[in-house]
Amino acid sequence: MHPTSQDFSGETWYALQLFTKRQQEADAFFDEKGMETYIPKEYVRFEDGEGKQKSELRPVVRNLIFVKKTVAEKVFADMVRESNIPMKVFRKAHDATKFYEISSSEMREFQIMCNPEIELRKYLSADEARLKAGTKVVVEHGPLKGLSGKLVRQSHKYYLLKEVPGMGVMIKVSRWCCKPVVKP
Repeated sequence: MHPTSQDFSGETWYALQLFTKRQQEADAFFDEKGMETYIPKEYVRFEDGEGKQKSELRPVVRNLIFVKKTVAEKVFADMVRESNIPMKVFRKAHDATKFYEISSSEMREFQIMCNPEIELRKYLSADEARLKAGTKVVVEHGPLKGLSGKLVRQSHKYYLLKEVPGMGVMIKVSRWCCKPVVKP
């Protein structure tokens, strides 16, 4: 089940790293189990065999899939083990036993920022995203109003950075549209 009429009723999401390039097979596996999945995609331009320029929607990374949590963690862990696709669910820390859960609001914001129609966007590895210095902000004006993340600077431009397990995404913003998040 792919997010179409996006329901963010409070369910959290899991991020899974695949140890194979069988992303579509993993997507189909969870679909058969009745679980909603999300794979970040972008338009890629290429030249076909006749020399014509074409554009196609392709996954941003081939070893990552997000699955909405609709069953207990133990049931989900058993489901992952029963699949014949080598994968692991991200955990809060390497030695932690609990899976990392992405809140429904964080996942909604991440999906908005991954919209393939947005042009001024960059994807980062988890390590690259973690190394970016910036200030936690909320966008107060413009089409990205309400989104939160880290305001970072790269190549004399400002970007809103959203991190999730396994990757990060940045969208160009005006720093004047952002308000720093004040910790209580």
